[in-house]
Amino acid sequence: MLLGYYGHEPEGLDSKSSDTDMVSDADREAERTIRKLLAAERPQDGMLAEESSESFGDSGRRWIVDPLDGTVNFLYGFPAWAVSIALEDRDGLAVGVVHSPVHEETFYAVRGEGARLGDTRLRVRESHELGRAMIATGFSYEAERRAEQAEVMLRLLPLVRDIRRAGAAALDLAWVAAGRVDAFYERGLHAWDLAAGQLLVQEAGGVVLVLDDAPAGVIAAAGQELLDELTELVA
Repeated sequence: MLLGYYGHEPEGLDSKSSDTDMVSDADREAERTIRKLLAAERPQDGMLAEESSESFGDSGRRWIVDPLDGTVNFLYGFPAWAVSIALEDRDGLAVGVVHSPVHEETFYAVRGEGARLGDTRLRVRESHELGRAMIATGFSYEAERRAEQAEVMLRLLPLVRDIRRAGAAALDLAWVAAGRVDAFYERGLHAWDLAAGQLLVQEAGGVVLVLDDAPAGVIAAAGQELLDELTELVA
């Protein structure tokens, strides 16, 4: 469904937290599609999704959904966007899936069973030196917070191999799990941005830290040794 919208003139375009934080009919229709499927298959479960209010079930399970992570990329035709879906139960995160339709890649993790891309088992990079690490990050849509994030990046950039900014946190976390980047940090993520990717990283042998209360706090993800050094600089 999303690929049917991709590359065409946006429909139903609106803004959310700021004039640059966009939402479109593609986001809304993707969420309706997921909600309809879950209602049919798992009617007793709850759901928390980015574009609508939370619904509660009585099964002890909740689906955490970002129907289109990387909306601005999607609207520009920039191929870094994904669908992120996680399942949470009484013991925490149970399943996480990040699907990139453009690249036909589905990253998935099951609690206690590891993380995979197709048949390939995922492992975070065993990076021990920050100076040799490639770090992913993201920026807020709020001007004041972006200025603060720029100051952190200026402090960090001379100390690392390089910094990447794809614009979709779910993909950033999936790429940490796959070893495509060494680490990721960002301030201001919500549960739907984070949940599926968090389980991917953890099941790939990495660690995800919430340094302050979300969504205002910093999320950092990497292997343990690298994470310790990174958090001192970005907290």
